[in-house]
Amino acid sequence: MINLQQRSSAIKALAHQLGFQYCGIAKAARLDADARRLEQWLNRGYHGSMHYMENHFDLRVDPSKLVTGAQSVITLLLNYFPAQQQTGVPKISKYAYGKDYHEVIRSKLKTLLQQINENVGAIHGRGFVDSAPVLERSWALQSGLGWIGKNGNLINKQSGSFFFIATLITDMALQYDDPIAKDYCGSCTKCIDHCPTDAILPDKVIDGSKCISYFTIELKDALLPANMKGHFDNWMFGCDTCQDVCPWNRFSKAHNENDFDAIPQILQYNEKDWEALTEESFKIIFKDSPIKRTKFSGIKRNLHFIAS
Repeated sequence: MINLQQRSSAIKALAHQLGFQYCGIAKAARLDADARRLEQWLNRGYHGSMHYMENHFDLRVDPSKLVTGAQSVITLLLNYFPAQQQTGVPKISKYAYGKDYHEVIRSKLKTLLQQINENVGAIHGRGFVDSAPVLERSWALQSGLGWIGKNGNLINKQSGSFFFIATLITDMALQYDDPIAKDYCGSCTKCIDHCPTDAILPDKVIDGSKCISYFTIELKDALLPANMKGHFDNWMFGCDTCQDVCPWNRFSKAHNENDFDAIPQILQYNEKDWEALTEESFKIIFKDSPIKRTKFSGIKRNLHFIAS
């Protein structure tokens, strides 16, 4: 019978074989401090029109509400930093260059659970990636994978912050990693200073209702706020400014995930190409892309806003 350390090492090895760069494990417990912070954030209206953030509060802070008998939370990081980047405008967030990460990571999590069952021991669990009530950055912190930067992103000392975070809540007892006790941002304020819309507040609080990613993706209004005119810095879908200026991202290395390779049009299209794009072509080119989330009408709205 293998012990907790052997189980944990075996799971981490399986995760690396599936392409995850980092894997950390934390004890499944209620996130009381995070619950208080989330409640304050919601009460201040920093979620804007993202009303789904108010739902399932208990599920967000208590893993046993998501998986009966939860004992361990496995956090996995998958690099998406591209080898090639856009050189012109309008700009698109790097996470959206390739295929929809939800589908890519869900498939990996399903395979990982299956392989744990086959190679490590009987396990019941659920995998989550950015689309369920899970505080994935908090679990990443608890798992020793990094610290939360002033821009609200998880930062890994070896590799920066261009990672997708996936969470696997399980009923298997494992050996737990030590949380990162130190914040390595120090006195640096580059992310705060460079945020085009002043969405980064003190104490690692992000006013989501002022973030360019919120405006260009989450906000479904037909018109964007007039007071934001001239502040988008040519970002049409998402925004990477706070990550691009972060000194820790000098350690970012290109991913090796074929599914995240850039759709050619993202690297090639200029403003005129985007303006000439038809809805039919949009649906074909971006059918597997995160960009489809904002829909053709949203892309046209965003394009018009940054161009006028």
